[in-house]
Amino acid sequence: MVVGKNKRQPKGGKGGKKKIVDPFTRKDWFDIRAPNFFEKVDVGKTLVNRSTGLKSANDSLKGRMVEVSIGDLNNDEENAFRKIKLRVDEVQGKKLLTTFAGMDFTSDKRRSLVRKWHTQIEANVDVKTTDGYLVRLFSIAYTKRRAGQVRKTTYAKSSQIREIRKKMMEIMIREASSCDLKALVAKFSPEVIGREIEKATFYIYPLQNIFIRKAKILKTPKFDAEKLLEMHGDIVDETGVRVGGGTFKEPEIQTEV
Repeated sequence: MVVGKNKRQPKGGKGGKKKIVDPFTRKDWFDIRAPNFFEKVDVGKTLVNRSTGLKSANDSLKGRMVEVSIGDLNNDEENAFRKIKLRVDEVQGKKLLTTFAGMDFTSDKRRSLVRKWHTQIEANVDVKTTDGYLVRLFSIAYTKRRAGQVRKTTYAKSSQIREIRKKMMEIMIREASSCDLKALVAKFSPEVIGREIEKATFYIYPLQNIFIRKAKILKTPKFDAEKLLEMHGDIVDETGVRVGGGTFKEPEIQTEV
């Protein structure tokens, strides 16, 4: 009988079963570390295929994006609706050093903010921090019922919306351009910028639910390994030696062997 003609018999011959290999046997686990902007720096773990031939595991890891809730990073459940994006920039042993890459709201939080018979006002602006990061900030706000208001609707006029949006952009530029990236990220959770917008626009129209709902990194400064290590504090490699610590000292020439 010719092999392959019988449909019940495999084409590879008798007993041609392929050996099943667990794909996890050729993968390594790495620890993801967040910068010291946050209280908790150990984010979690990720895996990657081991280096084989010309394909390096470090190249596969660099640039990888991680999304974490700020509630987990700062042990703050009230701000769990904020999602922080981290980008892997450097590999040190089994540790992945990340930098801040953006912030966004969860979809359920965005939907919960919408109110019937209220005006939604949005503004965005591109601003550069003092340490060279170009950030695009998106703000959102909703009109608020006045005390003793009888009217059912709380709509703002077009002229008022334009004036409020102008104030929102001015405050975002002022607050972001006067600090570095670390200080800007620290302003998100207590909503410092939102409170400033509320005070500045109260005479135009009362606002509520004012948030910086999204932050996006458009351009980063030139990569600096020392600055990245400062963001992560003292990183120790597998041999127990501090990475990037101290200066290299050339050994003295020995006259006698």
